[in-house]
Amino acid sequence: MSIRIPETGFLRLPQILAIIPISKSSWWEGCRTGRFPKPVKLGPRTTVWRAEDITEFVQTLGAIPQTDKDS
Repeated sequence: MSIRIPETGFLRLPQILAIIPISKSSWWEGCRTGRFPKPVKLGPRTTVWRAEDITEFVQTLGAIPQTDKDS
């Protein structure tokens, strides 16, 4: 199943974790350290990420060469 990321707008954490299958705590740690895109606070209990930032991040993940463990 292919998940479509909108060109503009915001994504909530469950939408991101459907695209990038890691745990919530790993995602938040990556945001804290700068490995993952920076969140945007819309309110005291509402955090989102820019769709453009997530698209760019996913594209950089695709550019990372995979190591061959069989060789």
